[in-house]
Amino acid sequence: MNHPGKCRNLHGHSVKASISIAAEQLNDQAMVCDFADIRDCVEAYIDHQLDHNFLLHKDDPIIPMLTANNERFLALDEHPTAEVLSKMIYRHLKQSGFNVTQVVLWETASAHACYQEN
Repeated sequence: MNHPGKCRNLHGHSVKASISIAAEQLNDQAMVCDFADIRDCVEAYIDHQLDHNFLLHKDDPIIPMLTANNERFLALDEHPTAEVLSKMIYRHLKQSGFNVTQVVLWETASAHACYQEN
């Protein structure tokens, strides 16, 4: 919303995520954690919240029309940028008990956004 570039137009993205998890020491399997556990957590979140969903800012004027037509959407407090989406995934992983240190979302082979705390 109110973006001066081509991203002001309605559009979608397919992204790849890079997730970093840290540990003080390896577990009894000599791993920080099982990659499948991370994948399952992230895939469930993405499938439920983000995939095939219309993400937009909570003040977007199109919301009443979407609501009236029973369209699926997720209204966010922030604009749905790659930065914000990486933060959402980061916080979901953190709330799910993973010691996540960073989430990077790649929109293209040369364009990415990263979120980390501390």
